[in-house]
Amino acid sequence: MNQSPSKSLLSIEGMTKHELEEILELTDTFDEIGRRPIPKVPALRGRTVATLFFEDSTRTRLSFETAARRLSADTMSFSAGSSSLSKGESIRDTVEVIEAYGADLLVVRHPAAGTAQRIDNWINASVINAGDGCHEHPTQALLDAYTLRKHKGSLEGLRIAIVGDILHSRVARSDVLAFSMLGAEVVLVAPPTLLPPSIEGWPVEISYNLDEILPTIDVCYLLRVQNERINEGLIPSVREYVTDYGLNVKRASALPKDALICHPGPTNRGIEIEAAVAADPRSVILDQVANGVSIRMAILFLLLGSGRNLMEDADVGADQ
Repeated sequence: MNQSPSKSLLSIEGMTKHELEEILELTDTFDEIGRRPIPKVPALRGRTVATLFFEDSTRTRLSFETAARRLSADTMSFSAGSSSLSKGESIRDTVEVIEAYGADLLVVRHPAAGTAQRIDNWINASVINAGDGCHEHPTQALLDAYTLRKHKGSLEGLRIAIVGDILHSRVARSDVLAFSMLGAEVVLVAPPTLLPPSIEGWPVEISYNLDEILPTIDVCYLLRVQNERINEGLIPSVREYVTDYGLNVKRASALPKDALICHPGPTNRGIEIEAAVAADPRSVILDQVANGVSIRMAILFLLLGSGRNLMEDADVGADQ
């Protein structure tokens, strides 16, 4: 993988297409395990995974903890609000203490970009970046790519529109890198105020008009709109955003019949997506959630399970 090949997953940037495909292919095995009556294998028995979330995220934390437990790893959970950080302890001291408790891998989410990289430099344990500020969210991009691969067979040649607050979205950054590396054509659709200044260097097409783009795409990927963007004056009002960029039933009817509708969650129903559209047969939002566990199982196994025979472990799990 990137940065430290056998140690950590910090970003999509720097990964190769081969590395992405290796993870996606391995995930097929864990996807099959997840459909068993007892979806558990002893692949990481004796290993400990710690989740350190300096920002709230119930979905991502639960996904990682579920993945670890399905691999028979022990888990420990850290919450910044109830930790020694509130008493003045530094992040470095905190992660070194958690490593001393026996953590083999730390899953880290932090509001500041680059924090996962710094933690990776401080400790010997593996680190997975579960989101660092507006920088990246690599496992979200991997689960998104896996979801599209399951439904479409390949990302090669797909035309994917990412709609919404691109400027502040770590998901958008990671998705653009992963999707384009896997052969997709990416279109960013947003008002000019929600596009980053560095956009010229991205391998993407830009559009400000969602209605023009919808009939031409294979995937409509919606991003959550945060209330603080209204307070910052980046969009005039929720009503205006919904009018121009919300995916309602009428707009969804302009999508090709075999198009997919994605969202990283949590959704703001009635803003970026209408409730009826979230329930549309073309919506794969819940598939993304389920696939997140499988993709994270694959990543945990690749980082911590080297030398283990996964298929033997899988056979053991099938007999339990």
